[in-house]
Amino acid sequence: MTGHNENGDNENADEDRRTGGRSRALRAAGLVLAGALVLGAAAGGWVYWHLNDNIKSVDINSALGDDRPPKTVATPSPTGSADASPAASPLPTGAMNILVLGSDSRSGKENQELGGGDSSGARSDTAMVVHIDPGRTGATVVSIPRDTLVTRPSCPLPSGGFTAVQYGAMFNSAYSVGGPVCAVKTVESVTGVRMDHFIEIDFSGFAKLVDALGGVEVTTDQDIDDDMSHLHLKKGTHHLDGTQALALARTRHGIGDGSDLGRIGLQQMLVKALLAQLAHTSLLSDPTRLYRVADAVTAGLTTDTGLDSLPELMSFGESLRGLTADRTTTVMLPVVTAPSDRNRVIAREPAASDLWKSLR
Repeated sequence: MTGHNENGDNENADEDRRTGGRSRALRAAGLVLAGALVLGAAAGGWVYWHLNDNIKSVDINSALGDDRPPKTVATPSPTGSADASPAASPLPTGAMNILVLGSDSRSGKENQELGGGDSSGARSDTAMVVHIDPGRTGATVVSIPRDTLVTRPSCPLPSGGFTAVQYGAMFNSAYSVGGPVCAVKTVESVTGVRMDHFIEIDFSGFAKLVDALGGVEVTTDQDIDDDMSHLHLKKGTHHLDGTQALALARTRHGIGDGSDLGRIGLQQMLVKALLAQLAHTSLLSDPTRLYRVADAVTAGLTTDTGLDSLPELMSFGESLRGLTADRTTTVMLPVVTAPSDRNRVIAREPAASDLWKSLR
C-alpha cells in the first residue's frame, strides 16, 4: 500500500514538473513573441518617424497669398483605389501642375563631394514644370532653360520685406534671391499656370535615389566627354549608378554647343529612365529596397506644405501608379537667342504662350 502511494506521488510530481515546464516554456515563448511584436512596432514607428522627419517643407501658399493664377480643380475618383477599403479616402484624379527643381545646394558633406554650388547659396540647376493630365495616366514635362531671361516679379523674403522686380533676369536667379517661394512666383508670373505643388531634390538625394533603385539604363546617341562633370561615356547604352546619373544630369560641356540646352535633353532622358526603372522594380516585395528608396527620396526632398508628410506623399504616389515612361512627354520651353546677350535665351512666341495655355 505504501509503495503504491509512493509511485503515485512520484507520477504526480513528474506530471506537475512537466506541466510547469510547459507553462514556463509557453510563458517564455509568449514573452519572446510579445517582445518581438513590441520591437517590430517600435522599429516600424521609428522608420515612420525617420522618413517623415526627413521631409523639409516651405509654406508657399501662405507666403504668396491670393495673388496667383487660379487653382487647378482636383476631382476625386468615385471609388478610389481598386483595393482600398470602403472607408478609405478616394484618390485624387484631377489635373495637376508641379514645379520640380534640382538644386545644386552645397549644404552637407555629401552635396559638396558631389559638386554642389558655392557656399554663397544654392541655385536651381534644373527646372521642370510637370503637368499631370486628368486621370493621372499621362504627363507633360516642360524644361525651362536656366539661362532664360525673364521678368522676375517682386517676391516675399523669409526674413521679411520683398525683392525688387527685375527685368531681363536669368530664370534661375529667382531661387537664388528668394528660394522656393520666388521660384514658384516667377514660374507662375511667366506662365500664367498655377503650381499646385513644389518639389525640390538636391544632388545627394538624386544620386541616392538612383542607387536605391539599382541604377538606371540610358542610351546616348553621341560620345560624352566632359571633364567638368567627370563623365566619359561612349555612344550607346549604359547602366549608370547614382553618381554617374547625376554627372549626366549636369553635363553640358561634353555635348552639343556646350550650352544649357544640350543638357536639358539628357535630363529629360533621365526622367524617363527613372520612371522605367520604378516600373520594373518590385518595391513592395523587397522591404529593404523599399526603405532605401523611401529614405533616399525623403532625405533629399523639400516640398510645399501640401506634400510634407508620409501619408500625403504616399497618397500622391498612389494616384500616379498608372503613369509610365511611355505616357510621359518631355519638351523644352521654345526659346531663341536673346538679342541683348548671345549667351542667353528668351521665350519664343507665340509657341511658348501656346504651350503654357495647353497646361492650364
